[in-house]
Amino acid sequence: MIDKLIDEIERSYGELTEQLADPDVLGDRGRYAGVARRHAELQATHELVVRYREAGRTAEEAEALLAAESDGDDELRELAQQELVDSRRLLDELAEEIRAKALTSDPNDAKDVIIEIRAGAGGNEACIFAGELARMYTRYAQAKDFAVEILAANENDDGGYREVTLEVRGRGAYSALKYEGGVHRVQRVPVTESTGRIHTSTATVAVLPEAEDIEVDIHPSDLRVEIFRARGPGGQSVNTTDSAVRITHVPSGVSVSCQDEKSQLQNKERALRILRARLFEMEQAKQDEERGDARRSMVGSGDRSQKIRTYNFPQNRVSDHRVGVTSHRIAEVMEGDLDEFVEALAAEDRRKQLAAAGEE
Repeated sequence: MIDKLIDEIERSYGELTEQLADPDVLGDRGRYAGVARRHAELQATHELVVRYREAGRTAEEAEALLAAESDGDDELRELAQQELVDSRRLLDELAEEIRAKALTSDPNDAKDVIIEIRAGAGGNEACIFAGELARMYTRYAQAKDFAVEILAANENDDGGYREVTLEVRGRGAYSALKYEGGVHRVQRVPVTESTGRIHTSTATVAVLPEAEDIEVDIHPSDLRVEIFRARGPGGQSVNTTDSAVRITHVPSGVSVSCQDEKSQLQNKERALRILRARLFEMEQAKQDEERGDARRSMVGSGDRSQKIRTYNFPQNRVSDHRVGVTSHRIAEVMEGDLDEFVEALAAEDRRKQLAAAGEE
């Protein structure tokens, strides 16, 4: 298995290196950026492969020397024997590292990410919770030096969101946030509750790697663009001009609306970014199913029907149900301190992938 894997890594890295020197690629800014990103992502794994090849040559030379010196110098044979043992041990270690890198590598990890948060069950309290989740992810992203922008928002009267879409930009943004997709549940006494009863509310989160133009081919003829007047809170002229945009991808039925900018052009550009990410995610899910890819089932599929985490305010507790991790620092978590959960989920993902590979 390791030989086939190494051959594939060398082939892919070689092709990407050639493409970086191709005048056609150099002349296409979008295509060059995509190739350069994939080349950089594969570089660390390729360096392990180079070391593996060198250790293999050293082991072969030691074996050849032992065969040639079968009746020769004892001291030289002893040195060759030690060299062979060391080289074989290094080969085993490098093989494990290469397997781990290849198995846990997600081609989307380095990408920017779009996070869609929607209020679920619980009325106004669910909207308030959706807003708190948006703030939590914003604080977490800023702590990682990522840039955050609200692409679209539908506010409610209590300062929360019926739905809000964030864009997080920075190398590794998707890797840092990809396990957050699913149903988040909050348990607490709402500020509007006069009897002191604890209510349970939910919000759903979808985490989408942001697709580049070259990854999703959208034909203009497949789009239906509608212009309408924005509604709800906004800037001085948001509610007085026909600047809101709804774009529907007719073949898939996916529809995206944006109305937060005064400019119709800006709203259209934002809607297209969200639409492209949704279509990319749909295509990836289809490919995963066709390949029997179990990656998304390792620590939860990220499906919005799956409850992944509970935030219990009376007990000062946040519990992630996928890995059994509980934190009694709810205030810090809501301020964006998610590292404990992210690290546990990533470790569980790696463990299950390696176990699955061993069974194969």
